[in-house]
Amino acid sequence: MMRFKTMMVALCAWILLGALPGRAEINIQEVTSPGGIKAWLVEDHSIPFTALELRFRGGTSLDAPGKRGATYLMAGLLEEGSGEMQAQEYARALEKLAASFGYDADRDSLSISAQFLSENRDDAMALLHQTLHQPRFDQDALDRVRAQVLAGLRSDLKDPNEIAGRAFAKMAYGDHPYGSPGKGTIDSVSDLSRQDMFDAYEAIFARDRLYVSAVGDISPAELGALLDQLLGDLNEAGAPLPGPANVAIEGGVSIVDYDTPQSVALFGHVGITRDDPRFFAAYIMNQILGGGSFESRLMTEVREKRGLTYGVYAYLYPQDLASVYLGQLGSANEKMAEAVEVIQSEWQRLAGEGVTEKELADAKTYLTGAYPLRFDGNGRIASILVSMQMDRLPIDYVKTRNDHINAVTLEEINRVASEILLPEQLHFVVVGRPEGLRESN
Repeated sequence: MMRFKTMMVALCAWILLGALPGRAEINIQEVTSPGGIKAWLVEDHSIPFTALELRFRGGTSLDAPGKRGATYLMAGLLEEGSGEMQAQEYARALEKLAASFGYDADRDSLSISAQFLSENRDDAMALLHQTLHQPRFDQDALDRVRAQVLAGLRSDLKDPNEIAGRAFAKMAYGDHPYGSPGKGTIDSVSDLSRQDMFDAYEAIFARDRLYVSAVGDISPAELGALLDQLLGDLNEAGAPLPGPANVAIEGGVSIVDYDTPQSVALFGHVGITRDDPRFFAAYIMNQILGGGSFESRLMTEVREKRGLTYGVYAYLYPQDLASVYLGQLGSANEKMAEAVEVIQSEWQRLAGEGVTEKELADAKTYLTGAYPLRFDGNGRIASILVSMQMDRLPIDYVKTRNDHINAVTLEEINRVASEILLPEQLHFVVVGRPEGLRESN
């Protein structure tokens, strides 16, 4: 996903906006503004700097019929002027404040990340309020940003990984919004109008789908007042969210012909939701199977023993409206067929035989040890806090997460492996010209 971001800061501000030392303890407070807006706060007055994260549920899935790509394009236009300020004047105002505003849209959410110095908080929030409530969507800015998006879409048409992702999504989700790219297509984006930008804005910017976090030099009382001033006059409700997507992909192999010496493959089947009681066991199991380390079974069997790829990975992908279990790799055309066979075999072996006590212990050690490293800066922490809220995790999750990992038993993980690994439903979308590999559906 393209990230639209303005970052204009002096050298001293770069230091403040960068990664801060990791925290041994993350103390999260729930703050409710006088106007009823809720947020999670990690208060830290050691540096006069705050990161604010706003997220609106719905994302590009809220695109109106025939308007694919509208939300994504609209997000890119938010930094192109607001109120009486056109794009250049807006950029100069943000630079003068030594602040950073970032905008991103994916299939489930639209996010706004703001980072600012304490001395400029009021002015930075006034500018962000103007951004949120008085977007301009000027035609010249629309044409300019549209051209950037179209250039990216044309590049995607030549990217084997993008081609594989689109083909898999279409097969898995069909006509659901998940089944087509949130950035839109060349035709759909070319047809979007200025009014479509205002319509996309009205659909998503509302209090009924808002999640907020703040990390840094701000007190609960100050944050509460800020929330009401910044967000209190948002519309109460936005457009209805789409219904769940039915993951309809079946086991087999699909080949998308593409002239390249190395094929890429995206593979997967239906997954489990984030709130499934089996999630922690599945999470550890995936670490053992294909979680990205060189000790995973897929890396060992596909790369280390056979030299079929530089890297192969698998990951749980729970989304708001559907969940899948995915994996990916790249391999030379003459090696892809063997790589697919090995992955199918390892999927089957783990489903039938489970993991060993040593594999479970090693995975727990890695996952619990790596977790604190995620909290390496105000902006990063603010993003994690909002994601926790959207996943409906409890506010003490940061403190209890490793306990959940350590509580998983060998019996539990092997039972879950047999339930969620579905070798017969594993589907491979291969982009390239793989030798000796046939389509099968």
